[in-house]
Amino acid sequence: MSKLAVLAIGGNSLIKDKQHQTVDDQYDCIKETSKHIVKLIEKGLKVIITHGNGPQVGFILLRSEISKDQLHEVPIPSAGADTQGAIGYQIQQAVSNVLKEKGIKKNVVTVITQVLVDKDDNAFKDPTKPIGPFLSKEEAENKKQQYDWDIVEDAGRGYRRVVASPIPIKIIEEEAIENLIKNDFIVIAVGGGGIPVIKDENGNLSGVPAVIDKDRASSLLAQNLKAHYLIISTCVEQVYLDFGTEEQKAISVMTLEEAKRYCTEGHFMKGSMLPKIESAIEFLEVGGNEVIITTPELIADAVAGKAGTRIVR
Repeated sequence: MSKLAVLAIGGNSLIKDKQHQTVDDQYDCIKETSKHIVKLIEKGLKVIITHGNGPQVGFILLRSEISKDQLHEVPIPSAGADTQGAIGYQIQQAVSNVLKEKGIKKNVVTVITQVLVDKDDNAFKDPTKPIGPFLSKEEAENKKQQYDWDIVEDAGRGYRRVVASPIPIKIIEEEAIENLIKNDFIVIAVGGGGIPVIKDENGNLSGVPAVIDKDRASSLLAQNLKAHYLIISTCVEQVYLDFGTEEQKAISVMTLEEAKRYCTEGHFMKGSMLPKIESAIEFLEVGGNEVIITTPELIADAVAGKAGTRIVR
């Protein structure tokens, strides 16, 4: 049986920098990352690709804000679905083209993915995830009154809307993803952490204005499908202790117990490495074999044990 890898590609796999944010720029980044993804497939791994979508959702909300006097505004769940389709299309195309160049016959498909969250999750009582454009104080007050938005002042740069970041409970399209993998498809799913949905008393789903952490949702999918690897692609080659200080130290191999201890000791930042390590811990605690954290260009080497940070039980 081929081993299954859930590969979560981060923002640097989609947007190189602020000077390269166009759709064509994003595709160029994805083309480069796709070469490294195909190296995993050449090694015989089955692959599910997940991805972030924060900047892209922000772009859609900004366009919606600018055109609000002429067009209807776009709700957050719809923006999430739009970006899953658009980014999935680019990854699909880029990976398919690399496979064709390599003479590998495999189909690539994108699954627009909903993720169930608890409507009573405490995150809804304390929204913390900034989204959308910066607003003036007057604009923020108007939005708060008009739409009942939660607004925060953001580091002196203006005001921004914040939404909840609830814990993912269930991948709604999980069975479809599993069937596609069993039939040798390469699957792109859980884009941006999935579209957050809640269930009513009749079992009907509806989207909610929230953002799910992409790595947590990827970990949940990896857990449920009993993946061998959870691979988290990010902007650093390895995980570091005391990052950014003179005592900075790269970690090549970390045990589950060490990962827990380092989290408790405060080595990882909340908006950066901490959710990745917490996602790794969740995956390993339910039987996952190995978590790899590294840059896109090193993922194949990291699977071979030659690069990156490996977190093991």
